[in-house]
Amino acid sequence: MRKLIIILLFLQCIIFSNAQTVKLLTSGTKTSIRGLSVVSDKIVWASGSNGTVAKSMDAGNTWQWLIVKGYERTDFRDIEAFDEKTAIIMGIDSPAIILKTVDAGETWKLVYMNDTKGMFLDAMDFANEKEGIVIGDPINNLFFVAKTTDAGNTWQDKTATLKMVVEKGEAAFASSGTNIRNMKNGNSIFVSGGLASHLFIGNKKIELPILQGKETTGANSIAAKNNKMFIVVGGDFNTKDSITKNCFITRNGGINWSAPATLPTGYRSCIEYINKQTWITCGINGVDITNDDGNNFKQISTTSFHVCRSAKKGSSVFFAGGGGKIGRLEWNL
Repeated sequence: MRKLIIILLFLQCIIFSNAQTVKLLTSGTKTSIRGLSVVSDKIVWASGSNGTVAKSMDAGNTWQWLIVKGYERTDFRDIEAFDEKTAIIMGIDSPAIILKTVDAGETWKLVYMNDTKGMFLDAMDFANEKEGIVIGDPINNLFFVAKTTDAGNTWQDKTATLKMVVEKGEAAFASSGTNIRNMKNGNSIFVSGGLASHLFIGNKKIELPILQGKETTGANSIAAKNNKMFIVVGGDFNTKDSITKNCFITRNGGINWSAPATLPTGYRSCIEYINKQTWITCGINGVDITNDDGNNFKQISTTSFHVCRSAKKGSSVFFAGGGGKIGRLEWNL
């Protein structure tokens, strides 16, 4: 009986490990999508280059594509959506802007603009429907930080308060909108890259063991299971297939780090916690999943994606990337 149970458990693990695939839902649009927000199993918003916003109200089966009037050349690198009508989009530079819609994208209100020389916004995250944070590349040796407490209607500059001091050649990647996470305990966690790569918890600075030393290297994304366990991914986006120092895990809030026994299969621009022991990560050469809290990753797709996000309310996971690609995780049990 014991042998039978062991065999059944082994077979279950094999079946489960091969159960996930990525279904491509749409592609061919002339936009590179790096902003993705999955409100529920039905409601999904995305944003990208050329002033483009996309939304689906039926689990990604059909999509409505919008060009934000007056911002046709803006690259909207991140988006935060709250329901079928309300969303906030972030334009990176020239000038850096944040827009909000409350009528499903019919109109957009400018809620923040910064034309400071060198301003470049990288990512945005919300802990809830009221409290949000946006991070930008360093100016005068400090990462730019702004916060909102009124659902993105107004933003306050917190750069001088947090004082996130950078080292020479250190910056951030606007690759997936996930290099910052606004935690429910009030803290924010943020990762940087370039010639140096760090984890910032508030204004506490922790050196990362991830690949660094060139402008194209460093941490691109961080995801959290709780207030102690984080997974960081990145690498070198010029060497998409390299697994050198591309993923690290901490289970004690950044004090100690370890690499997975089986690494993701290349440079990764995004990592997302799904549930229980399952995390997903994506990059230029495909998608990897782990069902054992990051100890072992398995590639489930070779399709290129920039970002992957799980539903705030629900179990769906979506992907987005270049050429208007949007995909959905399929659980083929």
